[in-house]
Parts: sequence; C-alpha cells; structure tokens
Amino acid sequence: MEALRRPALPEDAVRYRLFAAAAAGPGGEALLRRCAELALVRFAPLLAAYVWQRQPFRLRYVPRRGETPAHIGGTTLFGDNVEDEWFIVYLVREITREFPGLAARIDDNDGEFLLIEAADFLPKWLNPENSENRVFFYKGELHIIPLSETSEQDWDLSAPCPTIPQALALLSTRSEEFLAAEPIRAAVYKRIDGYPEKIQASLHRAHCYLPAGIVAVLRQRPSLVAAAVQAFYLRDPGDLRACRRPFRTFPADQRVMTLVTFTRCLYAQLVQQKFVPDRRSGYTLPTPSHPQYRAYELGMKLAHGFEILCSKSSEVAPDAKRNVLSGPLWERFLRSLKEKDYFKGEIEGSAKYLELLHMAEDHFQQSVAVPESSVEVSPGDEILTLLQTTSIDLKEFEREAACLPPEDDDSWLDITPDALDQVLKEARNESLPSTNEEEQKYDLETVAESMKAFVSKVSTHEGAEMPWSSDESHVTFDMDSFSKALDRILGADSEELDSDDLDEEEEFDFSDEDDKDLDAGNQRQEQKVSPGELVGSLKAYMNEMDRELAQTNVGRSFTTQKRGASSVEAATSESAGPDSGAEDAELAPVDVDMNLVANLLESYSAQAGLAGPTSNILQSMGVNLPENTDLTGSSS
Repeated sequence: MEALRRPALPEDAVRYRLFAAAAAGPGGEALLRRCAELALVRFAPLLAAYVWQRQPFRLRYVPRRGETPAHIGGTTLFGDNVEDEWFIVYLVREITREFPGLAARIDDNDGEFLLIEAADFLPKWLNPENSENRVFFYKGELHIIPLSETSEQDWDLSAPCPTIPQALALLSTRSEEFLAAEPIRAAVYKRIDGYPEKIQASLHRAHCYLPAGIVAVLRQRPSLVAAAVQAFYLRDPGDLRACRRPFRTFPADQRVMTLVTFTRCLYAQLVQQKFVPDRRSGYTLPTPSHPQYRAYELGMKLAHGFEILCSKSSEVAPDAKRNVLSGPLWERFLRSLKEKDYFKGEIEGSAKYLELLHMAEDHFQQSVAVPESSVEVSPGDEILTLLQTTSIDLKEFEREAACLPPEDDDSWLDITPDALDQVLKEARNESLPSTNEEEQKYDLETVAESMKAFVSKVSTHEGAEMPWSSDESHVTFDMDSFSKALDRILGADSEELDSDDLDEEEEFDFSDEDDKDLDAGNQRQEQKVSPGELVGSLKAYMNEMDRELAQTNVGRSFTTQKRGASSVEAATSESAGPDSGAEDAELAPVDVDMNLVANLLESYSAQAGLAGPTSNILQSMGVNLPENTDLTGSSS
C-alpha cells in the first residue's frame, strides 16, 4: 500500500512541494504562482551564481490531484553531487521563512531523508511505515506531526499516515506543538549550515585550453559546463563516433586559454577520467611535464563533451530559445532584480554588469521561463543557438588570456588518512582522541564491559540496540522462572503425543522393546523431580562436559583463570608454559573477559587497519582502539 500511495522518484532526485498552510480560496492558484515568482526573484543572486550538476531548482504550479492539494514545487536530479540536494533543502527552508503562509515537504527516492540524517535522535515510534506526510518545514523550522494526532492510541505503530490536508490543518493552528526536538533539528541544520557562503567554497576555477566557440558559449551560459562534463563523463561508444573525426562544431585549430568555473564535483569528475583522444580529432596533448599540461587536458576533455552534446542536437530554429528573453515575464523579472539591487550599483554596459546580466538570463531560462513552456530545449540545441547569435572575437579572447587570474589550488583532491578520520569523526559529531600516547588510556576492561552491554541489549529483526547510555536497565535472568519452565517441559505432566508424533513413530518403526523401554521411562518420570534437583543434575552434566573438553584442543584454546587471580594475572600466568598447573587448569573456570578481549584484539589486528566488524561495533559504542603499531611485540 505504501508503494501505491507514494509515486516512485528517480534515483538521485529530490522532490520539493510547498503548500498553502491555510485553506486557499478562489484565488489560490494566482497566489501560489505569485509566491513562486517572488521566491525565484528573492533568491536570484544565489541561484544565478550556482552551478547545478544535472538540473536546476524550479518552482512550477501543480494543480490538485487526489488528496494532494494544489502547490508549487518540482523535482531536481542532482546526480553525483549530493550538495545540490542539501542546497535545495536550504532554499526550501528559507522560502518558508520568507513566506510564512507556506509549508514545505521534501523527500527523495530514499523517502524521508531528513529523518535519516537525524536517525540517532528520532523517537522509537517513528519508522518508515508511518512517517509519510509528518515532516514539514514551516516558518523556517522543521516540524513533525506526532503519532497521537493520527491514532487513538499513542503507540499504535500501524496507524495510517495523515493526509497532507490533515497535516496542514494541524500546522496552521498548532504548529508550536509540533516543532521537532532540538537534537533532530540540529542534525538536519548541520548539513545546511554555512549557506549561502558555502556556495563559493564549493566552486573551483581552473585554466582550460578551449576552442574560442566554447569560450563564447560559456560567457553567455556558464551553467552549460555541467552538461558538457556529464556528456563526457557518461560517454558511451556511440557518443564517441562524433569524436573520431575532425570536430565539426568545435575544431581544434582556434583554441585559447581561459578560466572556467566548475563545481568541485564536476572538476573531480573531469580530472579523474583517463582518456586519450583520437588522432583524427585534431586534439593533441603536450608531454605530461609541460607546465600547462593540465590546462590542455581539461580543455580537450571539455571540448569532447561539448561536441558530444552538439552531435545530439535536433537542429532547432536559432530563435527558439532566445525569444523567452523578450517577453513581459522577463521584463518583470529584470525590473524586480534591479529593485532588489542585484547589479550592486554597476554601470549598465560595464563588464561586471554584463557578467551579472548573463547569469540572470541563464537563471531565468533554466528556472523561471521553463515552467511556462511546454518544450524544454536540450543543451546541444542551446549551444548551437548561442553560436549562431553570439559574435566570437578571437583577438579579444587572446588578449584576456595573456592576463588570466590564477587558478584555484586543487590539493583538496588528495585526502590523507588523518583528514579522512577527521571527516568521519565530524560526521559522527565526535571529537578526535588525543595523539599523545600518555593521554591515550585504553582500558581493556572497558572493552569487555561495553561488549557485555551490547549483548545484553534487545535485538529484533530490525537490528540490535546500541548501549548508548549506561543508565539503561540490563536484561535479567530469573532462575526460578527458568526452573519452573524446565519442570513443565521435562516433568511427568507432559502432554500426550499428538497425531504428528504418532505418524513420526510409525515412520521410524519403533519395536515393542522400545515401547517397553518408554513405558519404564514414563514410570520413572512419575516420581516428581524438584527444580533444585533438576538444576543440580544439569550442573553435573555441564561439569562432566567441561572435564572432557578440557583435555581437547578446544578446551586448551580458552584462557582459564587461577582461583583468586585477576584477569590480568591470569594472562600473565600463561607465559609459565602449558604444563604448569595442568591439574588445576583442568577444572579452573574459563576467564570470559580475557577470552573476549583476546578474540576482539585478534579480530581487530586481522583487519589490518581497514574497516571491519570489531572496529565498527566498538566505535558505535564509543570505544576507540589504538592503531596496532607493534604486531610482533609481546602483549603488555
């Protein structure tokens, strides 16, 4: 039923929907459209400078469908750059802050990914089956509709999810009651902390040796660099057919050095690709020792991406796309930008003004004008249109190439093991242990106690509970109840055989002598056995089994503890030799803690510094083992 209620979303896609919290009247559609237009204008300075991995953030009007009210929203493919998804979360939260009458829902193909981010702090009643339509951004804060609002019983985990109108009605009247707990909000807000300043930190500027046509196109549409990188990165043999001959659209004979702005994700995708161009394409590379080898290589790869895009063009009319910049919607959009001081006082016609204008046009064509159009032009069509309507001044490009600003340092591509540990610790909101050996106190008794606490926790088919707090009660064992249960099972009042048992008896063809033996056994069982005698008999069996196992390799593999000795002393006594105290060791109890710690350390050592079950379990319980730097030394 859940799959039928929730339409499937594409992989690596995020869906965002903004609803009117209060019931909208007859003018609800016009109000929502106006909110979408104002929101895109309000955040145009951020959106215009942002380079999207696959698709931009868009707000379309969506009419009512079933139980889903009319709203504005969209779906954005973010591809390999998950930061696009979290930037959209930031935008949605800020839109609800700027427009208090809107409540927003946001999810992806994983479902409520905001709850996944705060999984460590969620209440136990909240699970994937009952979380739909409970999580909203409202007035700039995260809200969760509790289970008690949709179920007569507070802990009815099978209660149906609320409909969106029901949730909106609750939010509009009692939103202060549904504010998510502070740890949940902190976990979600941590992922979007730093925006909008974080946008500039996610960009990377690099020198590229490119055909002049691509330089002119990127001046008009900087965002097309993402489509070109994706075309090259996801190329197939069919795409490369257009690159096995001299390039038709972007020949290699007119190339200039320029500065291209990527996102870090796009730059990494382009740099890490190993690719040798076809000699017939005209693109040749200098030797790797050449000071500008990286710029030539990046330009070659980017040119292949642009050529692949143009080879898929549908040959549209030159003005099929540009005419959107001459309509009343664009004039109103440009006027709003000027009122919001988007151009920052730049003189009209100046280089900085034209740069900001091109960015605004790019944003308008991607995010504002598309909802009003039924046909979306492909990147290849857009490139060909720009080539036909843009003048290419090769001399001007060469003059600019002579005084290019320096490119960004790409040392962030190389991450050290210590830096990776730091990132993982920050993701878990933990502090790194001290590197001073005198301050690193690793108590092996803590390891043993932590593992005991883990085993004592409740586990179900959904997983095991981690012992986050030592204050929680442990599982107890009632000996009297256990003895009574055994007495009921093994005592004389056992139930008669059912039909299945009789069939099993016939199958094995029990003889009359076996029946006599069973009758004799039943007569002996008629004598009542007290629980104390039963437990004593079981202990005798176990002791006899221990004596037999002690003489085998299995028994000798366990560390035993001398009477009155501690675990540490028992470990030290092992160095005395296997023959010392053999008679006492035979009946000495097994040192459970020492065996547990020894097996854990052996398993941890076998991981050879990699991730494994031992380190994962112990780290989840807050126990960090030191690096094994003395593999051949004696234990201390």
